[in-house]
Amino acid sequence: MFTGIIEDQGKVTAIKKDPSSMEITIATPKIVSDAQLGDSIAVNGVCLTITHFNKDEMTVDVMPETVKATTIHELKLGDFVNLERAMSANGRFGGHFVSGHVDGVGTIKSKKPVSNAVYIEIEIAKELIANCIPKGSITIDGTSLTLFHVTDSSITVSLIPHTNAETILGRKGVGEKVNVETDMLGKYVSHHLKKTDQDSNITLDFLRQNGF
Repeated sequence: MFTGIIEDQGKVTAIKKDPSSMEITIATPKIVSDAQLGDSIAVNGVCLTITHFNKDEMTVDVMPETVKATTIHELKLGDFVNLERAMSANGRFGGHFVSGHVDGVGTIKSKKPVSNAVYIEIEIAKELIANCIPKGSITIDGTSLTLFHVTDSSITVSLIPHTNAETILGRKGVGEKVNVETDMLGKYVSHHLKKTDQDSNITLDFLRQNGF
C-alpha cells in the first residue's frame, strides 16, 4: 500500500529485456538506505519488488502483465522515475490509498502554466472516466493528485510548484504517456453498485408503478 507522495526521482541505469519481461536497475541512494530484499516499491505508480540492491542502486523485476499494461516498457537508460516506498503503519498519511496496481495508461493532451500552478490535461479511457469525479483523488505516475475537471474523455489535474519540481510530471511533455490508477474506494463502490443493479429486481417500470 502506498500514499502517492513521491519520495525520490531515481535514474534508470540498466535495463534487461526479454520478449515479455524486464529487469530494471535504478539509482536511488535515498530509497535503498533502508531497503530489504522483497520490499515493495512504487515505480511510476507500479508496485514492484526489490530483487537486489547496494548502497546506491536497486533492481526490480517486471512481469509480462505489467510490461503490457503500463508505461514501464517505454523506459530508457537515463530516464527518471517516481519512487515511493510502501507506507509504514506509523507514518503520516499525506496522500490517498494507492495500491500500485495501474488501471490504464493516459496521454498528456496539454500542459498550461496558470499563476503558480501547472494544469495538465490527460486523455484516458472511457471506463476509467467512470471512476473519476471533480475533487476526487487520482494517481498519475504514482503521484497523488486531485481532479478539478473531468470530461467524457479526459481529466485535468493541477501541480503545485513542489510537485512540478519533485516528480517526473514536471519533466513530461504533451504526447507522453502516464500510468493512471483511479481512486481505490471509488472503484469498489462503483463495482458494488453495478453488481447490485444487475442482481436487483427493481426496474424503472416497477418504480413508475409504485409512484416513483
